[in-house]
Amino acid sequence: MDRMEHARQLRANVDVHYNCCQSVLVPFAEKMGMSQEQAFALGAHFGSGMRHGSTCGALTGALMVLGAMGYGEAEARKVLQDFRAENGCTDCARLLAAARERGEEKKPHCDRLVYQCIQALEDIAGK
Repeated sequence: MDRMEHARQLRANVDVHYNCCQSVLVPFAEKMGMSQEQAFALGAHFGSGMRHGSTCGALTGALMVLGAMGYGEAEARKVLQDFRAENGCTDCARLLAAARERGEEKKPHCDRLVYQCIQALEDIAGK
């Protein structure tokens, strides 16, 4: 199973809640040199914009993956710029407010951001 499929499975799992950050970190755990359990624990407090509507958890997870894999400022800047260009901002609360205004439900909105970040990482790091 590839990382995108893995993320889709995590987001569909109703037995365990994988927040947006964890949903990005866990599929990349092995590439980061950690177990899936460690990646799950690392991302525990970064969902919902660090639990208070700040930076999107999917984006935070993507930046963690880049750092753990040894990528530098240029790659992080690209991910941030592309995310902002696609979504208009990086803050969870503002992203959710914009989704509500468009009539988009929370889960599909957040799933889309997770998949966008997974794809950005795949584009940089390869499969």
